Amino acid sequence: MVQFMAFNGRIIQIEEMRSQEYGEGCVKMVSLQNEEGMQVNFILSPSTYVLNQAMLVVGDRVTGYYDANAPAIMIFPPQYPALVMIKERDDQNVKVSYFDRNLVSQDNQLKLNMSPNTPMFTANGQAYSGSPINRDLIVVYGASTKSIPAQTTPSYIVVLC
Repeated sequence: MVQFMAFNGRIIQIEEMRSQEYGEGCVKMVSLQNEEGMQVNFILSPSTYVLNQAMLVVGDRVTGYYDANAPAIMIFPPQYPALVMIKERDDQNVKVSYFDRNLVSQDNQLKLNMSPNTPMFTANGQAYSGSPINRDLIVVYGASTKSIPAQTTPSYIVVLC
């Protein structure tokens, strides 16, 4: 099972990387620096899901998600293959996690209250008609309760099949 870990920061550099698997121009290294000065490099490949296909540029505030259970090279600054990249916006909240049979996130911080009108999509933009239970999800939402776990009705969901 994927254990989603996040790192939030401002993009300080984007550079092209050579890739035998994908060819020239298809892979980028995006360097983020957080408010404490820590840096993480994310490798964005064609398999990285970028929410809303947002164009990432130097100076953007983003959150990169990677698999904490995946092997990582011992290098400084840390370098991870990005599973999901979110360009931060003031008008939305995003949670990337596995949601259990009660629609509670893996870290027990968010519970989903589904509406029959909640749009759900697959990563390739197609309508998803299955259940979001026991799935890896990208949940985009507005307001939430102050309880633990916080509760929200999602604006929309991307199911990471």
